[in-house]
Amino acid sequence: MTGGFAGAAVAVSVTGLAIATVNAVAVPRLRADGPVTEPVTVCIPARNEADTLPGLIADLRAQRDVPDLRVLVLDDDSDDTTAAAARVAANGDDRFTIESGAGDPPPGWLGKPRACARLAELTGHRDGILVFLDADVRLAPHALAAAAGALRRLRVDLLSPWPYQVTVTPAERLMQPLLCWSWFAAAPLPIANRSTRPSMAVACGQFLVFDAGAYRAVGGHRSVASCVAEDLELARVLRRSGRRTAVAVAGELASCRMYSSAAQLRDGHGRWLWTQFGSPAGAAAVLGIAALGYTIGPALARPRQWGLVAFGCAVTSRLLARRAESGRRLTARDRVEAASHPLSVAGLTALTLDSHLRRRAGSITWKGRPLPGSCAE
Repeated sequence: MTGGFAGAAVAVSVTGLAIATVNAVAVPRLRADGPVTEPVTVCIPARNEADTLPGLIADLRAQRDVPDLRVLVLDDDSDDTTAAAARVAANGDDRFTIESGAGDPPPGWLGKPRACARLAELTGHRDGILVFLDADVRLAPHALAAAAGALRRLRVDLLSPWPYQVTVTPAERLMQPLLCWSWFAAAPLPIANRSTRPSMAVACGQFLVFDAGAYRAVGGHRSVASCVAEDLELARVLRRSGRRTAVAVAGELASCRMYSSAAQLRDGHGRWLWTQFGSPAGAAAVLGIAALGYTIGPALARPRQWGLVAFGCAVTSRLLARRAESGRRLTARDRVEAASHPLSVAGLTALTLDSHLRRRAGSITWKGRPLPGSCAE
């Protein structure tokens, strides 16, 4: 690969590094802002989360500077002891309400949007700030106060605090850091966080913080009832209505371990990757560019120095993303994982192809439920 191809490989990786460098300086970070003066309602959809939910409830009971806090947990027709585990963890704390869902979601709904919509109904139209948390998120004592403060400080209707993605197994270490890097090296936040363009929205459903009135004004999760990637689509719905959304890094105050095995990782990514990039052709185009800049391009570029430049830019952008996401100094493991970036991008390509094939075969499920349809279609 010589001449124009090698130059294109360098151009892709240099552009990613330039955006990541800007974001390393400009990305909003959660910080303790003092007591929250308005109501904060936390909603937790939980399906088969008996092992993870008690930890989050303990973290929520320990939150500081949120005097008007209410927490709603919905056991979404679990097959395990999620509801019982939640009640034990709440230990009679009157700020907590644990409800149980019944049966699968109705036609036109997927499980998580339906559970979130039901939780929103249970809030009784409380004013203030509405927070949705996944059961596997962990919070430091000032996390909610910091998130609420950032929502108001940034003057947005949705803030997505990005938790630090905890990785343990080799598959997690290879793939999970790409979640943050994929937007950190692609979306210049000084523009993206101020824009109302749906295409520039960034959101992570693990931790979503809404102005309660804005959430209800756009229909909340009812507006994304059939969406596999309901978090990102809800951000886009808000932007289409002229409202602003933003992403902030929250690794110093929030973390999440999404998957604990390669099989879970495959299923978890497989349920939504087919919705990315608009269509199979769009996925092929985006992944082709990624291959040019991060896998095949650097490997085949001639002269060899061009490939080394592309590789160095890719690793550096990956390190900048991980440093921002974690909020701490980089470790030797972070550096090793960043050096495996070409393998990570190749793995993403494989997972995306697998997701499309499973979608065509109608074999995608999540937590025991099929995932038919998507608002992305």
